[in-house]
Amino acid sequence: MCATVSVVTATYNYARFLPDALDSVLGQTFTDWEALVIDDGSTDNTEEVIQPYLNDPRIRYHRTENRGQPAAENTGIRLSQGKFIAFLDADDAWLPQKLERQLPLFSGRPELGVVFSRRQNIDPHGRPLANDEFPPFRGKVFEQMFRQNFVCFSSSVVRREVFESIGFFNEECRHASDYELWQRVTPHYDFDYVDQRLVKYRTGHANLTSHVDNQLLTVLKMTDRFVKEHGDKLPRPLIRQCYAVMYSQLGATSRDRSRIAALPWYVRALAMSPGHADAWRGLASLFLPEAVRRCLRRALGRPADWRAVKPIEDTTLLGIQDGAGQ
Repeated sequence: MCATVSVVTATYNYARFLPDALDSVLGQTFTDWEALVIDDGSTDNTEEVIQPYLNDPRIRYHRTENRGQPAAENTGIRLSQGKFIAFLDADDAWLPQKLERQLPLFSGRPELGVVFSRRQNIDPHGRPLANDEFPPFRGKVFEQMFRQNFVCFSSSVVRREVFESIGFFNEECRHASDYELWQRVTPHYDFDYVDQRLVKYRTGHANLTSHVDNQLLTVLKMTDRFVKEHGDKLPRPLIRQCYAVMYSQLGATSRDRSRIAALPWYVRALAMSPGHADAWRGLASLFLPEAVRRCLRRALGRPADWRAVKPIEDTTLLGIQDGAGQ
């Protein structure tokens, strides 16, 4: 007999966090689940760490060559049998009542495709951090999802038929693959959420900031495609504002390499939205001496070094999130 929920965890060199994730699945008050751990070619001791968990017949381990997180998640979906598929990154963990509180929302609502929840940020050692969450939305969230990814991936539970009708994760989209999927889902299915923090979302350990440029460029390509396909259904001011945000953030990430490289992005942001404050601030900062910039940041109560900002998943409208070690 098939389990109701298939839990898919893609992992790559996250052996140090994997026990927390699996213990949180074993601790669920809803017990009709199967768990599939897809090892995306890890080179650490992942295979050794998972062995004790395989004594529970509900947990399966499948190792593949390293192809990236979206491919690993697609493998998990194909191997799964549940009516619903829940995703849990290997560095995150669930609270015990997560599934119990989410699954009833699907009852009698065939139009509902995705249920998620709020999250509790934690540091690499599992200590709670301040939460700076996106406002969640429910129902038909077409415009809201275009503006930002407000779904914490490790909180999501998806009806299986969504993948059968919409398709799987785009394996060419290694960055923000969840956002790309949600954008494809929104025209066809509703979203809903449990207004509680049911996920411990670990941040600050992944090499996220080193890939920010690639992530933002990926989202920019996604946005171009989405506007081409669905732009006639979106307000023009919203489209221009979203582009201004992306261009401004690309300017901010480019400053670490070169002020000259940052300049065109800020100009493009202001061309889209002449009143975009972040773009004006970023543009002005390019022409200020470093000592003056540090003084201004201190006066505004910000870190003296502009690079010492919060991870981008907490500050961007676009909602890029940590992956599972890829």
